[in-house]
Amino acid sequence: MPYPLRLVVDGQEHTLTVDPRTTLLDLMRDRLGVMSPKKGCDHGQCGACTVLVDGRRLNSCLALAVSHDGAQVTTSDGLAEDGKLSDLHRAFLEQDAFQCGYCTPGQVCSAAAVLQEVADGAPSVVTEDLEGPVELTDAEIRERMSGNLCRCGAYVNIVAAVRQVAEGRR
Repeated sequence: MPYPLRLVVDGQEHTLTVDPRTTLLDLMRDRLGVMSPKKGCDHGQCGACTVLVDGRRLNSCLALAVSHDGAQVTTSDGLAEDGKLSDLHRAFLEQDAFQCGYCTPGQVCSAAAVLQEVADGAPSVVTEDLEGPVELTDAEIRERMSGNLCRCGAYVNIVAAVRQVAEGRR
């Protein structure tokens, strides 16, 4: 039975009906033509499909679209402003933080979430001081980005890109 759904994806509102079994990833790619989030493992293990839903990162391959009726979805493309790359996109380029680029949109969305989580003072499992502000160490970046796999092994450069943006925003 089709279910009515309204989503705002990268600032564009969509009203449609969907099969309730449709994942958010499949809806974006197959019905809306939004190709930034990638279909990697389709089991939530690689993070290639990571998007921001109402500001929080989510593996869109595991999320049913109907569960996010009315949500604001931001993909890596949506992080660009007025057609210009975001500071995260530029840092990934400058730090050579990608090789094949397949995982990059998910990595960029996760990095955006990491920076917001740290700014909000949300601790991770490696946060040493739970009373003070969260310090964005390399261990923090690695832990928070651990849900996103890069098969090319550009991890060192991804950490450098996240660090570059964090330092630039101070």
